[in-house]
Amino acid sequence: MTDDQEPSATVGSGGEPPAPDPVTSHGPARVISMVNQKGGVGKTTSTVSLGAALAGYGRRVLLVDFDPQGALSVALGYNPNEMELTVYNLLTDPTCHLGDVLVQTEVAGMDLVPSNIDLSAAEIQLVSEVGREYALQRALEPVVADYDIVLIDCQPSLGLLTVNALTASSDVIIPMETEYFALRGVALLQDTINKVMGRLNPDLRILGVLATMYDPRTLHSREVLETVTKAFGDQVFTTVINRTVKFPDAAVAGEPITSFASSSSGAEAYRRLAREVLAR
Repeated sequence: MTDDQEPSATVGSGGEPPAPDPVTSHGPARVISMVNQKGGVGKTTSTVSLGAALAGYGRRVLLVDFDPQGALSVALGYNPNEMELTVYNLLTDPTCHLGDVLVQTEVAGMDLVPSNIDLSAAEIQLVSEVGREYALQRALEPVVADYDIVLIDCQPSLGLLTVNALTASSDVIIPMETEYFALRGVALLQDTINKVMGRLNPDLRILGVLATMYDPRTLHSREVLETVTKAFGDQVFTTVINRTVKFPDAAVAGEPITSFASSSSGAEAYRRLAREVLAR
């Protein structure tokens, strides 16, 4: 089980986000990176759960596993080590196209670009490339018109792969564990985002900060959530992801929470988050 498959469950607070309007056509996609350099904060769980919830609202969704651990691929029931073509090939082989790598998931309307340990070599190989920060953007460009949302599950690092994801994105979601040490890391992440905005992608914006692994029974969690809300204001999603055993159970089953336990509070929380994302 990977660190991102251990987290949270979900409840909401604040005003109820509106039900999204149905779509009659698809694209161009909003590209959203799930980023936090700290591991175990719920990036993978949030990527797969939010993606499935958005697909449930009729959106065409592409998930990009951009972590050499392949946690997102595992969470959808795939064995990364058995994948012949992954996002690594997409970045490093000019003859490889996204259609060669794409995998249709069991969730209607949601596709996956898988990853495995090979991706760890891509960072080294890209260093000498011209325009290395734009490699992922170039790889995604041919299919942006076919999807409504592209979600990139980033590795817990602020290296070249994460910079690639931020350069390719229009928006960033920051999943953040509700504990004090997590607050310190977000300042460093914000600095990286600001540098990418200044040098590579001026249109990038923080879509929201997502509080995860929240335990309303503890004073610590409640105080951290209050501190996060004061620090980030309207950037904090009103949806809060609570701790629950349903998430690791869903990961073991290789299913999103929305299908594994569709009536659970966790599933409803990610549907609520999906409505918030579509409303922003």
